[in-house]
Amino acid sequence: MRLIVQKYGGTSVGNPERIRQVAERLLETQREGCDVVAVISAMAGVTDNLIKLARATSPQPSERELDVLLATGEHASIALVAMAVNALGGKAISLTGAEAGVLTDRVHTKAKIANINPKQIEELLSDGYIVVVAGFQGQTAEGAVTTLGRGGSDLTAIALAGALGADACQIFTDVEGVYTCDPRVVPGALKMEEIAYDELLEMAGAGSKVMQSRAVEFAKKFGVPFEVRSSFHRTAGTVAKEETANMEDVVIRGISVERQQAKITLAGVPDAPGTASRIFSAVSAANILVDMIVQNASDQHTTDISFTVHESDLPRAEELLAPVAAQIGATRLMAQSGVAKLSVVGIGMRSHSGVAARLFDCLGAGGINIQLISTSEIKIAVVIDEADVDRAAQLTHDGFGLTRFAQAPPVKG
Repeated sequence: MRLIVQKYGGTSVGNPERIRQVAERLLETQREGCDVVAVISAMAGVTDNLIKLARATSPQPSERELDVLLATGEHASIALVAMAVNALGGKAISLTGAEAGVLTDRVHTKAKIANINPKQIEELLSDGYIVVVAGFQGQTAEGAVTTLGRGGSDLTAIALAGALGADACQIFTDVEGVYTCDPRVVPGALKMEEIAYDELLEMAGAGSKVMQSRAVEFAKKFGVPFEVRSSFHRTAGTVAKEETANMEDVVIRGISVERQQAKITLAGVPDAPGTASRIFSAVSAANILVDMIVQNASDQHTTDISFTVHESDLPRAEELLAPVAAQIGATRLMAQSGVAKLSVVGIGMRSHSGVAARLFDCLGAGGINIQLISTSEIKIAVVIDEADVDRAAQLTHDGFGLTRFAQAPPVKG
């Protein structure tokens, strides 16, 4: 009998009607001759409301207690889904992350999965149950409740699919798959039939919100293919899998946009060993995530170092770096909010030249100034004014022939 793991996000179980629709789909899958494990997120808005409640109660709540609180969102969802399946004549049982055998490290609010013991799930499946598992959570070896970070239900589903040797893993969400760009930004964006893990990982890291980055990393590491598809439509979605030779025929797979970014530049930094370490150690100690880092070539034994952070972290980063800049002898500390990151992604870039030139042509034709450039083997990212990012995405999408019915000249190489 085939085993299918299905994950349903918060919007998919956002009200009683949608919960019943999920229950119907689970039963339908079981009637097709499959064992079914469902991984469920908290109902839409519940996690945010619990965080607000915690912060209204305590300005700096303990992360341990915050995990205990946040886990209750999924507990409610799994119980309701199991109730709905049973009310429709099915046979379902709900399990918390701990009951499902999800063992994590001891890092609260962003724990990593250390191991999964699926014995109880397998026994329940053999008894004919649809097993409904709480996403986003697990427990430490000592039995403490942990959560896996926002979007962690994706990780739970993929990890369970790997541990159970599932025949399929389906990520049901409020979109029909992975698109060449956010359709709200580029109306002509196309849904992709397939995407390589590396491409989806780069898009997720560049601002695409379809999948949690850690979930994609896990799928790549353990070779777990999965499909992103809609909870509300029956159309096929996008399959994420190991790259194949024909995938390189598509030079650019998609375009991602990340807003609310800020740029920090330290000018006149002495070009000496350990200087960069002092800068980024100060930022890291405050748990501020740094994204793009660009360092100019050394001139007269000094250099400029620029990097991006989330806009909300800018005031704290400036506060921390002001004394560091003085200590290392930097001539100036500059900060700018209101910027955004635009990324073009595709494994075809490995075997095609001219991608950067075309990107710069697209932006130049639109009069859009590039402030920073960063590249990897399959991605080119630029920082531009946030006010220009929607137009930049449309121009780039058209320029690479990704927009519906648009045709672009071949990239040279």
